[in-house]
Amino acid sequence: MDQRLERLIAQSKSMVFFGGAGVSTESGIPDFRSQDGLYRQQWSCPPEQIISRSFFERDPEEFFRFYRAKLIVKGAAPNAAHRRLAALEAEGKLRAVVTQNIDGLHQAAGSKAVWELHGSVLRNYCMGCGWFYPAEYIEHSAGVPRCEACGGIVKPDVVLYEEALDERVLEGAVRAIAAADLLIVGGTSLAVYPAAGLLRYFGGSELVVINATPTPADAGASLVLQGKIGRILGE
Repeated sequence: MDQRLERLIAQSKSMVFFGGAGVSTESGIPDFRSQDGLYRQQWSCPPEQIISRSFFERDPEEFFRFYRAKLIVKGAAPNAAHRRLAALEAEGKLRAVVTQNIDGLHQAAGSKAVWELHGSVLRNYCMGCGWFYPAEYIEHSAGVPRCEACGGIVKPDVVLYEEALDERVLEGAVRAIAAADLLIVGGTSLAVYPAAGLLRYFGGSELVVINATPTPADAGASLVLQGKIGRILGE
C-alpha cells in the first residue's frame, strides 16, 4: 500500500469508503463506461434505456433477457480491495462502505456495514405479494419471472434509471459520510448522480481518490492515486 495512504488510514478514527464499478472490474464484472463496458456493446437499445423503469414496464421480456445476460455475473469472487476493506472494518478502522455496485461482493468478503445505493442482484421480490426470491430464481427462469405464489412479476431489488434511491439507504450513507474524518473514494468516475453528489456531505479533513482515470474530486483531494484499486488498496 502507498505509504501516504497507509499513514492516513493509521491516523483515521472514522474512515468511510465510497466505491463504484472499478472495485468490481478486478473480479471480472464489467462496468458500464469503460472501453470494454456494457455501454460499448451492441444491444437492441442502449443499455441505459433497457435498465430504465419505463423500459421495464414497456418490455419486461427484453429487460430480463438483457438482465440475465449482462447483470447476473456467475462465479465472481471478492478481490484484494474487497478483502482489505473487510479487514479494515474488522480492525475497527472502517466505519462503512457506501457502494454503487449491485453484486454483493463487499458482503461476500466479510464487510458488515455496507450501504448499497443501487440495490443488489442477490435480492428479488414479487411486485404483487412481496415474496423473496434469490438471484438463481431469475437466472434459471424463462421470459418474465413470475411469483410461484401469486403470479406477479419478480423484480430485482436494483434501482433502475428513473427510480429514486431507497430513502433508508440514502440516509444511512449520508450519515456515514458526514461522520467520516477520512473518505476514500475508489473505482468510480463520479459520473452517476445522485450517488456522486453524496460527496458534498463529507466535511472531514482527508479525502483520498483512487481511480484509473481522473475524477471531478481530484482537485480537492488530499491524495490522488491512479491505478487499479485492488493493487493500491490491497497490496
